[in-house]
Amino acid sequence: MLNFVLCDDNFSAIEKLSKMLNSILISHNLNGQITFTTDDPIELLHYVKNNPTHVLLLDIDLKSSTSGLQIAEQIRTIDKNVYIIFVTGHFEFSMLAYKCKTFDFLQKPLTKERFEETILRLYSDIFGNKSKYIHLDNDRTVIKENSIRFIKKDGMKVIFHTDTRDYETYSSFNKISGMLPYNFVRCHKSYIVNMDKITDIDMSENSISFTNNDKCFIGPKYKNDFMEVLRNEYFTDNMVSVNYTK
Repeated sequence: MLNFVLCDDNFSAIEKLSKMLNSILISHNLNGQITFTTDDPIELLHYVKNNPTHVLLLDIDLKSSTSGLQIAEQIRTIDKNVYIIFVTGHFEFSMLAYKCKTFDFLQKPLTKERFEETILRLYSDIFGNKSKYIHLDNDRTVIKENSIRFIKKDGMKVIFHTDTRDYETYSSFNKISGMLPYNFVRCHKSYIVNMDKITDIDMSENSISFTNNDKCFIGPKYKNDFMEVLRNEYFTDNMVSVNYTK
């Protein structure tokens, strides 16, 4: 999941940008959330220093002694990997903005179409354009790997739960596992999950949740191995929420 942080001197601009961003995330089923908004550059720097921040939407004129460009330079010393997108009415600073390794420079007033284009390109840049396919039933059924949330074994059937619909086939988990990339992990005798699609894990209930409120479960036999995979560097970057208490 990507954590978005917004900074603008105008709270109504923050509210409008937040609504627009949430609408884009929901309509394209993108795994992201707004974790912090502020009009204060000092608060912004403190937050970024102490919290995982993946994308920063930043104005240039913050009605402060510190400009957005100066803030971006300071953030680059804190975290070189934060994606910075300037959203501003000061287009004359666009060339200076790119010196801060800016991902994009959006001019106010911002349209949803222009913002949507940037957010989709952002996700493509971060996660890559995964376009591999899984072929089932002698190639009669083709499923995009990155559309699969989890796979469930139900008797002799194997059910692929995807972003758009479910697909059923007669097969075994052993055979299916051989088709899958490393981000698919066995968590239960009846479930294989796509780690990239997980939003929440409740260890008190041994349950895994996805963006559409689907759930699957963690079995005792697979729990230790699953948690080891979750803790490794690749999946930690996905910012999965883990709850250990009831």
